[in-house]
Amino acid sequence: MKKVFAFDFDGTLTTRDSLIAFLRYACGTRRFLLGMLRHAHLIALMLLKLYPNGRAKERLFSYFFEGVTLDTFNHLCQRFARDKRQLLRPQAIETVAKAQAEGTRVFIVSASVDNWVAPFFPGVEVIGTQVEVIDGYLTGRFLTPNCYGPEKVRRLRTACPDLDHCHLTAFGDSRGDRELLQLADEAHYKPFRT
Repeated sequence: MKKVFAFDFDGTLTTRDSLIAFLRYACGTRRFLLGMLRHAHLIALMLLKLYPNGRAKERLFSYFFEGVTLDTFNHLCQRFARDKRQLLRPQAIETVAKAQAEGTRVFIVSASVDNWVAPFFPGVEVIGTQVEVIDGYLTGRFLTPNCYGPEKVRRLRTACPDLDHCHLTAFGDSRGDRELLQLADEAHYKPFRT
């Protein structure tokens, strides 16, 4: 039976949330703090579960990146992955590499934007939240729903149509991974240490 591994990114493969780390890296501390302050009410409502997390994330993303060229954004994502390797958990890196070496089909299924996730793991299939681009510029909107919860399962099934005939091993660390872990034949909740 074919093997498939599916990893969450933030908190599972990384030691902390990559959205916050990426925003600060890409925009600088001062602009990052101003943007967070400006959106503090939305973040608070999201944490209280009174505002959808995907919508809050999109509004924050739009504030920082609306009108940026895709080339500029992708260059920032590549630099971020190169300069912030310390975000990754060493044991997680080894597990991904071992699965790849054994010929296992490996996915990272993340609510983070796939543009900055993919450069951390070349050769791994990344399913993430996708950004909308028109005429080479980011609109600030997301092209896909936030890849969280049930959306992770839906997107993985789309990318791997024969999933029901595979042995799925899933790795996650949060509420957003619950449906993915429930789908798996073998589930690992909070599997890696720093």
